[in-house]
Amino acid sequence: MGWLQRLFGMEKPDDAQVNPEPSLVAEDSSEGETIAPERVGLNGEYDQSGLAKRVALAFDEDGSFDDIDSLYVAQTGGTVVLKGSVPSQDILDQMVETARGVSGATDVQTDQVTVG
Repeated sequence: MGWLQRLFGMEKPDDAQVNPEPSLVAEDSSEGETIAPERVGLNGEYDQSGLAKRVALAFDEDGSFDDIDSLYVAQTGGTVVLKGSVPSQDILDQMVETARGVSGATDVQTDQVTVG
């Protein structure tokens, strides 16, 4: 089971992207107000949990994280919050690096992760 399915109960949309271009909040608006980077969903739409879902998608796209099912992804604003456990510090470091590569991620918090 993939990360998106396990954490958010959803299959990966066909056109889902880790770093999509955000769509306009109101397309007919003359201001062209865009969505905050941490609220951009998988397809560029507004999504309250957009950053966490895009990090989960990034984990899905990296085959080395497929066997990890004891870690959870959340977000607080632009901070990605990882919770749970991972088998090694190397894997946690790789996951943090992957999460940091997602647009809108300003920090990655790992103080709720146990290693081993």
